Amino acid sequence: MTGYNNLHRFALFTACATFLLIIAGGLVTSTQSGLSVPDWPNTYGHFMFAYPLDQMVGGIFFEHSHRMIASVVGLLTVLLALWLWRREERPWVRNLGFAAVGIVMLQGLLGGLTVLFLLPTAISVSHATLAQTFFAIVVALALFTSPWWRGELPRLIERDRSISVTRLCMIATGAVYLQLILGALMRHLSAGLAVPDVPLAYGQIFPSLSPDALSGYNHELIVRDLRLSADDPVTAGQIVAHLAHRYWALATSGLIVWTAVRLIGLREASPRFRTIGVVLLALVALQITLGVMTVVTQKAVDLTTAHVATGALILALCVLATLHTVRLYGLQRSAPSVAFTPRGAAAA
Repeated sequence: MTGYNNLHRFALFTACATFLLIIAGGLVTSTQSGLSVPDWPNTYGHFMFAYPLDQMVGGIFFEHSHRMIASVVGLLTVLLALWLWRREERPWVRNLGFAAVGIVMLQGLLGGLTVLFLLPTAISVSHATLAQTFFAIVVALALFTSPWWRGELPRLIERDRSISVTRLCMIATGAVYLQLILGALMRHLSAGLAVPDVPLAYGQIFPSLSPDALSGYNHELIVRDLRLSADDPVTAGQIVAHLAHRYWALATSGLIVWTAVRLIGLREASPRFRTIGVVLLALVALQITLGVMTVVTQKAVDLTTAHVATGALILALCVLATLHTVRLYGLQRSAPSVAFTPRGAAAA
């Protein structure tokens, strides 16, 4: 079992390295360094790991560091998959490890295409979305290889509810995933400051998108030194993308709070539920604060990057919550029963 515990630790290490990669990717976007290195897979003609360190300045530092961390994560993923192939007895876990390798390879390809095609929105958003997907998979592998998951656990039945906690966690996870896609779309459409005020939008809940209104908004942005007269004007599409991310955040936050409260209420079934619920509440409060401050500070690099990273953590925690409930409650609908009754206890 000691060897398997090492496998679990390696999976955890890979997940942590992936989180670092997401932060590095967030810094590339936040500093607008995506084309600081215009060639790929080389860096200004150099083999990636042979690029002179003294030339890693400005945007090159962020973009090149991102590539190097991505290469390390790719190697770690291959090693994890091979370790699972040799040590893991569950075929579905082995297959998930190889799926992770395929995804990280596709992610690297999308990163290269993003550079070669000069940051096209569709590829850039796909690259950002796949990064979150990969992170969730690696986090899941860390859980699947943990002693807790592999141990003998009783199957529990929740009290009668209109919606089971498992389904609620799944819905919350889907909402967070969609929110991250909307965030990536907003960032890569350069719509982060398309609406410069918060909580309202140009003083309204749903601002007009008429040509005259758009002209007024652009004039306001220039007067407030948020844009230059030579910049492309803010479009209706950018405002819609910004507001979609903002308003879906409200719905998602409500779902997360609901889910967290339900999980905390199941603390007698497992103390893990209380921990996940409390951390979820803290993270959603932090994420809302970071989102507001990102607008207020006109997209300060540290706050914008922290906003991206916190979003990834929320997704990972929602995935963990879902998997924990599936492990203990299964996928059955909630039914009238004594709460937290292990299978077979009634017969005993």
